[in-house]
Amino acid sequence: MNLDRAVMMFAGFMVLLSLALIHWVHPAWVWLTVFVGANLLQASITGFCPAAKLFRRLGVRPGNAFR
Repeated sequence: MNLDRAVMMFAGFMVLLSLALIHWVHPAWVWLTVFVGANLLQASITGFCPAAKLFRRLGVRPGNAFR
């Protein structure tokens, strides 16, 4: 798995997790979904992604988007 797929998988997992938390725990968890969406938006504009930096440090090989 390369870095691009790892970041997309992590973002998708976080969105699904936040939806489960909204449904079963408390509606205020919607802010986690908002945070993930805002982070995806800013990463697409600036190229800076904290998750990509973390995965790179964990040894995930680079992909095309986060070089």
